[in-house]
Amino acid sequence: MFVDSHCHLDRLSDTTHNGSLAATLEAARGVGVNQFLAIAVTLEDMPKLADIAREHEDVVISAGQHPLHDAPVEPSVSDIQEAAEQFGAVAIGETGLDYHYADRVPVAVQHERFKRHLIAARELELPVVVHTRDAKEDTLALLREHSDPRVGGVLHCFTEDIEMAREAVRLGFYISLSGIVTFNSAESLRELAVQLPLDRLLIETDSPYLAPVPYRGKPNEPAWVVEVAECIAEARGISVDEVAMQTTANFYQLFRDAVPDAPEQVRQALAEAGLLAKTSG
Repeated sequence: MFVDSHCHLDRLSDTTHNGSLAATLEAARGVGVNQFLAIAVTLEDMPKLADIAREHEDVVISAGQHPLHDAPVEPSVSDIQEAAEQFGAVAIGETGLDYHYADRVPVAVQHERFKRHLIAARELELPVVVHTRDAKEDTLALLREHSDPRVGGVLHCFTEDIEMAREAVRLGFYISLSGIVTFNSAESLRELAVQLPLDRLLIETDSPYLAPVPYRGKPNEPAWVVEVAECIAEARGISVDEVAMQTTANFYQLFRDAVPDAPEQVRQALAEAGLLAKTSG
């Protein structure tokens, strides 16, 4: 029972299951992935994402403009909110700051865009999906100023340090680990996976990017979120089932609007385990 909490289903490779999204999702379901959060990269993506969600009842979507993608016109707070409401998004983003590629979109533009997404998320009471790279202090400063800890969000595909992760958790955020955690060079991330409370972790693929070991170099796909869970379980010395159950519960506790779309067997299992209480009120 797994959730891929961050995937780009509208951007999957044509080589993945012969370009069939239905086959790609079915392969994931076959290994126990029961929910997918398809992330918007631009607001122009929203109609296609909404179509995918309509065709697949276990897919929910976000609404936002990635910090490294140019926008013909910078979206306003109301533009972001209208897209989220029109297309039934359960989250705002992905948004954030990326100074590693700051030459793509100026830092000043990234700051204003991120702030607008945070305000939109706060006003709609939707969690925010944050992309952050080499921008620790500014990311945290904007979260402190503009996010709502009662709503929170997630720092996705996290690759920063434990201090940033702990401060984000203090601000009401979850930390999501991707296939990077399986890389030989990612010992610090595996240590972070041990040090953070399991009830603040999510798992994701970020597919079609960042395929985990043993699939590195191939287009990533949602089924391989299981590799992320197995790596975390090994690092923590616990069962994969425990990682799967807790990260699934974490997903629904954060993305509360996704709960009605959760498979019935998932909701029943979480309720029986006492892990769905925070989402049912």
